[in-house]
Amino acid sequence: MRQPPVRRPSLLVLVMISSIGPLALQVLVPAMPGLASDFHTDFSVTQMSLSVYLVGMVAGQLVYGPLSDRFGRRPVLMAGLVVYVGGSLFCLVAWDIVPLIIGRAFQALGGSAGIVLARAIIRDIHDREGSAQMLAYVTAGMILAPMIGAIAGGYLYEWYGWQSVMLLVLVIGVLVTGACIVALSETNTRRASRTSFPDMVRDCARLLRKRRFQGYALQVAFTTATFFTFLGGASAVAVVIYGRSPSEYALWFVLVSGSYMTGNFISGRISRRVGIDRMITIGTVASSTAALVMMALFVSGWFGLVHFFVLAGMMSLGNGFSMPNGFAGIVSVDPGRAGTASGLSGALQMGLGAIAMTVVGHTMAESPMPVIVIMLVLALLALIAHLHGTRGDVP
Repeated sequence: MRQPPVRRPSLLVLVMISSIGPLALQVLVPAMPGLASDFHTDFSVTQMSLSVYLVGMVAGQLVYGPLSDRFGRRPVLMAGLVVYVGGSLFCLVAWDIVPLIIGRAFQALGGSAGIVLARAIIRDIHDREGSAQMLAYVTAGMILAPMIGAIAGGYLYEWYGWQSVMLLVLVIGVLVTGACIVALSETNTRRASRTSFPDMVRDCARLLRKRRFQGYALQVAFTTATFFTFLGGASAVAVVIYGRSPSEYALWFVLVSGSYMTGNFISGRISRRVGIDRMITIGTVASSTAALVMMALFVSGWFGLVHFFVLAGMMSLGNGFSMPNGFAGIVSVDPGRAGTASGLSGALQMGLGAIAMTVVGHTMAESPMPVIVIMLVLALLALIAHLHGTRGDVP
């Protein structure tokens, strides 16, 4: 029987569902030093709310993708949104730091559904090059939401306390859930006939054996880890090493984030004409070159805060070229397993990013050398992974 035409979701809906996970991650960060005082505990304990969130994001992405290949994108996404809203409500009524951490874990598990399924939905309704174009716009919006959320979270905590931050996350979760109920229809018309745990493992193994999937997934993961390294070390470089104020660091950070958004917008305009593999090549070469220049300036002694952030901005511009096209490649290697591919790569991406942030946090001292070295190594690994992947079979 002929399938009814798929109703395409709006760009706004796709941005909303992909943004709620990163938004909830960032919105509480400005309040974390104060949470230790609010709950009469150590700062290391409050930091667990961030660590648990990252673990939940990794675990959730591994599950939602394969389930959506079997049961469809919409019901799996709605289940994730319910978990997200429930976790947010639990955080709002938390009476101690432990319930708050538990609620954050459920927030992460629910919010990760949006990241995975937005990419899979886009691949369901667009071809390979069209997916890259849409993912570029969605990724740009996904970066803007956490930026605004972090600012809003800081002011809300300062004015009304941590409960107001969690109330904001809860309200946004309810609004996004309502928008999906009204405006999101099923897009997966090629559902798998069965999905058990062994089937999920076999699907993941089958994808991991494909050279092109290895190339796209590792390129995205190493590129993401480069940015996480910057996040983990940039504030220390600006405030501790160069003695600048947190507000000045925030302005420099806007430059780097804005460069990434610019790269995504440009990618959205030209990816279809240029091709995703060529766009990834341009992006990874640009990022690696900027990292090499940063290292050369540091070794030569001609290095300052301006060089650090301007070159980091150039790296982010290149990442804006490579990341959305890498995502498009990931979900196009095997369109019938787009959800599994998105979830598997997303887990790898978040896991490697968290490791990179942890490493740079433990190696930063009185010099920006550790963050520069790690960013350079990861940028080069992203380029190598891409070159490895393009030697595979033509998709």
